Amino acid sequence: MKGRDFVRNDRRQIQTAVLGGADSDEPLMLPLEAIELDAFRRRHEHDTFWCGLLLGGCGLRLTTKLYTDRVCHFAHHPGPDGHPQLCGRRARGVSSADHLYVKSAAAAWLRDRDRHADIEFAQPDGLPIGSVVYIHFRHGGLRVHLDQAVEPSWDQDGHEPVLGMSVPVDRDTLIDRWYVHRIRLDSEGTNRRVSIGTEAFARETEWFALDDCEVTERGLSTPAVKRIVRSRSTRPVTQWGVGKAKKVPPVRVRTRVLLRQLADAMRVESSFVVGQVLRDIADLTGVQGEMKTELETAVSEAEAWLEEQVWVRRELFSQLEDALVVHDALKVRQLLARVNATASHDRTADEITIADAAAAYVAEQQQVYQRAHAEQLQAEAVAKLARQQNTRERRAAGRVKTLLETLERRGPDQSLKSMRKLARELMHAASDAGDRVDADQQEQIGAWKTLAGIGTPPPQTPRPAPSLGAPRGHEQVARRVWIRRSCPRCQAVAGKNCVVNADTGTGTVSEIPHYERLEPILAERRAKAERRRPAPGPYGITCPDCGRPPGWRCASPSGGMHRGRVERAREAGR
Repeated sequence: MKGRDFVRNDRRQIQTAVLGGADSDEPLMLPLEAIELDAFRRRHEHDTFWCGLLLGGCGLRLTTKLYTDRVCHFAHHPGPDGHPQLCGRRARGVSSADHLYVKSAAAAWLRDRDRHADIEFAQPDGLPIGSVVYIHFRHGGLRVHLDQAVEPSWDQDGHEPVLGMSVPVDRDTLIDRWYVHRIRLDSEGTNRRVSIGTEAFARETEWFALDDCEVTERGLSTPAVKRIVRSRSTRPVTQWGVGKAKKVPPVRVRTRVLLRQLADAMRVESSFVVGQVLRDIADLTGVQGEMKTELETAVSEAEAWLEEQVWVRRELFSQLEDALVVHDALKVRQLLARVNATASHDRTADEITIADAAAAYVAEQQQVYQRAHAEQLQAEAVAKLARQQNTRERRAAGRVKTLLETLERRGPDQSLKSMRKLARELMHAASDAGDRVDADQQEQIGAWKTLAGIGTPPPQTPRPAPSLGAPRGHEQVARRVWIRRSCPRCQAVAGKNCVVNADTGTGTVSEIPHYERLEPILAERRAKAERRRPAPGPYGITCPDCGRPPGWRCASPSGGMHRGRVERAREAGR
């Protein structure tokens, strides 16, 4: 239970990112469990993760962090000074990229139906990005409220509200409108699946996949909407209107809707939408009296606002160009994000040139940072490897001293099997200790190696003793032979070279195999050679009667061979 409470209370983790760059709108969610993160890393080994600007992030690159005692999450790379990067991103949880998932799902859904729409993220009154997603059709559209930050407007013709799960709706609205639509996003692996629900008075909310929904003259339609409409004896006078709006003539309703659309577009500083609404107003006919005067005043103010936005836009690009000249990387990145958010349509040739140059500069600066970060990581890895090697050599030197003391204490009268085991361990430790083994210890190691019979050639064998360890052992065994065996020391599997760090099985790959990998092969070869070697004759062994060594005649009065020597030679040949 403590582990679960820890995960639930850990609110600082970043669970979402974007792929490819800071300006990307392609969202990605990190798996929460460690067991899934390895597969995620393999699947995205060639991708880069970013704290995206459209997520309210800082635009810097992220990496993945694996934990077993809490949820896995994204994290910023440390800065050039080694300290953590400062990021003002507010939303970091699983749902923080839902507006990007909504945009992606809506674009694919409309594309399958041969419909075109402009999708943007409104930020009215300075609210965080992601609260409202506008989907603009040629005539009409959808306004998706993912949270309660912006209150839905029900009588805004052409933009039907779609409510998130946390957005409330009152009883009268359900009765007057017949139904409202809701949106829900559920996690599926590293993706978020969009579902559309239809809520009606005294009915359970019915949920459908996005592919089951359509866009009709009434707006967004689900299978539930068709049943609700068929069950009603009358239909609303207007599409989205409630209350008194039903009694207003259609032209006045349309005029009021366009005026509200125009005000909303100017409030969120969307020049594109303002221009679109002005074109719709120009196509409007039949407006008379005070309504016509009010409409003309609003159009005049909007046109003046557009002219002012031209100056603001020109000033924004001028500031961006100045920041490029002085190489102010932070200001270039901030201004480029603002340019992409507010001035992405109908750019002039000069604006395109400036924006492209800024994007190239930001990418170049990011590459410089990445290279510096990679060099830093490489230096840290080399230093860590050196520390590990130093620790390993120090421990191995201590082991050499202990083994020499053990062998000295037991003396040469100990069993040959025990002596060989300790001598082999001594050779391994000396190999790992490297230069930490002094000349006196090397001499002692050689003496115990000789006493244990390791590396000593068999009698009457002219060939030199085979070396059992690196680096000479690999010269006696071809790579095609030892590569077929696994290494018991560093756990390298068959077909893979040994690695330097034998303690963990990681580190620099070595072209020279470990002694333990070669020893079984050399032992098999020695055993095979022993089997092929002919049994020694009587003069090839020491005489048990007179003690004369091999090759010497027996010291008998007759000058002949003692009987014991003949019998021992016969036994050796069996």
